[in-house]
Amino acid sequence: MHSNLSQRLKELRQSHNISQKNLGSAVSLSMQAICDIEKGRRSTTADKLIIIADFFDVSLDYLVGRSDDPKRY
Repeated sequence: MHSNLSQRLKELRQSHNISQKNLGSAVSLSMQAICDIEKGRRSTTADKLIIIADFFDVSLDYLVGRSDDPKRY
């Protein structure tokens, strides 16, 4: 079962045309870690979530599915 984080991360990554490998490099996670998060097999730390949200310029609430507004801060 995919979490909101899994779905949102995959949607954001694909809409920005970024590979799992390149996203992982940009946020200091491995390609496998990005893959596992997108498949719902793992989560990550709050610090990494902040880095990912900042990378895509979205709120943490949007990234984890608590809001449907990506810019709601």
